[in-house]
Amino acid sequence: MPLEWLDHFGSIASILGLLIGIPTIVAAFYQASKARQEARQVREGTMHSRDCLEFIVRDGTTVNIVPLETLNWLPREGDLLLLPGDGVNGESEWLPAAYLVESIEHFYAPAAHKRRRPQEARLTKVVCMVTTLNPTFANVDLTDDALKENSEEVA
Repeated sequence: MPLEWLDHFGSIASILGLLIGIPTIVAAFYQASKARQEARQVREGTMHSRDCLEFIVRDGTTVNIVPLETLNWLPREGDLLLLPGDGVNGESEWLPAAYLVESIEHFYAPAAHKRRRPQEARLTKVVCMVTTLNPTFANVDLTDDALKENSEEVA
């Protein structure tokens, strides 16, 4: 009698092991593939600006990134924008400034939700090429001595 119980218990354990083990293994492989895909996107540099509007100057430097879900409209070519840049502290490269939109590019990807329609795509990224309209004063010396000399010349 005890051997029959062990045999019955072993059969039930095998069935439960298959019912629980196989979905667990499939889920683990799925999670691993998603992690590899995200790691590849991070290496390519597309992860930080996914689902965002990215403002870029000619040399490829990003001025600002804005999430798409916070936008009511997208800029068009020729629009003037006031962007906050990095702030007004001394070591920031991009100051708050006015920018002119030169071009805009939209990137789409296949829709991944469950109720998608055939051939449906979704907007994943928008890149806006901008030019600053603010003058740069890189070669100007604004020390007290220079200001005094200029004021004496004017007087």
